[in-house]
Amino acid sequence: MASSLHASTVPYPLHISGLSVDFSKSAKNVESAQVRIGKSHAPVERATGKTLQLIFYPPMKLSIEDSFSLHVRHSTWFRMKTVGIQFDTEDIFRVFGASGELETREYTKVHKNFTVIVELSRNTATEVLAGSSSGGSQELQPTTDEIIRICPRFRILVIGNTGVGKTSLINHAFGVENATASHNKPGEATIDNEFISPQNNRFVLHDSKGFEPGGEDNFKTVQDFIDRRGKMPDLKNQLHAVWLCFEIPRAGGRLLETGTEAFLTLKRDGKLGKIPIVVVLTKYDMLLDRVDRTLHHSSIGRLSEDDVNKLIKTTADAELQDVCIGPLKKFAGPDIPHATISTEDCHKETLACLIRMTENCVRQHVATEASVMTSMAQRVDPGLNIQASIEVGKKKYWKALASSTIFKDHSMWDCLRVLHTDIVAVWNFNDPRGYLYSPEFRTLMANMVNELDVGPTADPTRNIAFGLSIVGTISGILSALAGPAAPIVVPIVASIVIANWVYEAYQRSCAALQRFMKYIIDLTLVLQTLYLVSENQELTRRTIKLAIKSYHESPTSRAVHARIQEYDRQSTFLERADRGSLDRFVQLIQSYSISREEMSGLRVDIPVVGSLPDEPWEDEKT
Repeated sequence: MASSLHASTVPYPLHISGLSVDFSKSAKNVESAQVRIGKSHAPVERATGKTLQLIFYPPMKLSIEDSFSLHVRHSTWFRMKTVGIQFDTEDIFRVFGASGELETREYTKVHKNFTVIVELSRNTATEVLAGSSSGGSQELQPTTDEIIRICPRFRILVIGNTGVGKTSLINHAFGVENATASHNKPGEATIDNEFISPQNNRFVLHDSKGFEPGGEDNFKTVQDFIDRRGKMPDLKNQLHAVWLCFEIPRAGGRLLETGTEAFLTLKRDGKLGKIPIVVVLTKYDMLLDRVDRTLHHSSIGRLSEDDVNKLIKTTADAELQDVCIGPLKKFAGPDIPHATISTEDCHKETLACLIRMTENCVRQHVATEASVMTSMAQRVDPGLNIQASIEVGKKKYWKALASSTIFKDHSMWDCLRVLHTDIVAVWNFNDPRGYLYSPEFRTLMANMVNELDVGPTADPTRNIAFGLSIVGTISGILSALAGPAAPIVVPIVASIVIANWVYEAYQRSCAALQRFMKYIIDLTLVLQTLYLVSENQELTRRTIKLAIKSYHESPTSRAVHARIQEYDRQSTFLERADRGSLDRFVQLIQSYSISREEMSGLRVDIPVVGSLPDEPWEDEKT
């Protein structure tokens, strides 16, 4: 098959970042679908209406020799039938190669009343640059590939009665909409049903009602489910955490029903296995409002607003201790993890506390891969993404920056590729078109490393507040645009013209080490800025360009590069890297991390970016 294509038409494998199936014009009742590429199979999840969708993170490689098909199951009056849709990979490569474009493109196939759209790119996280010196050396594999293979999703069971706020909690914690694991079929047990959101496929939700009086059947259902999942051999199928949700009762109210007391007693006695159970006390904002309304004016007197708020919180926390925490510890033991949360904007930091607590429990009691996936799945705490990125980096490739032969015989571009893939994967943005894996974005980041070396050196001892620096720059950029639809021009080359040093073969030197360090920190801080401006919305190139331009033009970027150059002058990092000590590098990254509390405050001061039509990586006039 491959012989009929000219070798220069498509020099690299293609990569599939997404696939969608539209059957709105079909009268068939579609139940499920499966995509098959070579020997790999993957289910296509139901999206909205009469559509199915599958997103690949990282993108799946498609070679011209691979078989590629979609199998759709639908019901008839008498039985289930399967429709097989075969793709001509040679035609896919021919169409894509003829376009001459390098960014993501769509390939559409219509089969009867089914329309299938495949999102493809030529160069993504797994391609090798033309001119690479890799030769016959082993391909560098991102560390996240292995983590995702072992544990592709964070699997969580959420228990709670209707009205406690489970759906709102999941929506906000994982950045999705309309989270539910129930198919709403009367009489059907739903705890085994899996909810995987097309907006965030790094977690899978199991849902259960709480333990109401007379609900012995549900108690047994939950107990059996936890036991079954605990015995499964593969980490990806095991349960990684349980959130047991209660609405904070009024003073004098009862928090725990008999069934819940029995459940917590089982956990305390070790009869539910190692699975972490975190008690989540919801609607904290309503408790604060009740306390505020009941405070006597004489107790407030002439207190300032800050002092009044502190008094409200102190009073509310005392009520929590009496009504909630005390009963919990009685049945679950003194060490039961618990978090008080609200999904209201002014209390979003409470969600970050819950996520951090959960991640820590998963790390201690389940597995490292599951804890990394917890960090990847959540979308409320950017600091946790940075922490996970550091953990993933230190597993393998960061140790290789100056002391290992892993990068030997590879080009700098190929080495940067695995570093880039690991960092982007950990942030888990809503990026269905794979813009963050595109060669254009990677080129922008590589050229930023080179471009920021030009000009005066900033004072490396100056401690710049990253958040305030970035917000001020963002506001200035947006206010300077000629209009809301004016394109954002990035002051760095965004085309495939890359700085010459990326073509060089890796070599152990201070110059190479500097470039690696700058790339890693620049990428991390650009993604942190992107988190600030995107607010869990689907990424566009416009939003990504705003994040790049804001970081590039902020005082922080030059300060970061200056501090790295200072390490070089001291010649300490290269020496210590031989002994595996990356502490100073890690501390530099962490020093620019924005906490969840700061993030909420900073977002208030950012003008609305808007959901305008997307724009290309480069303006035609540049």
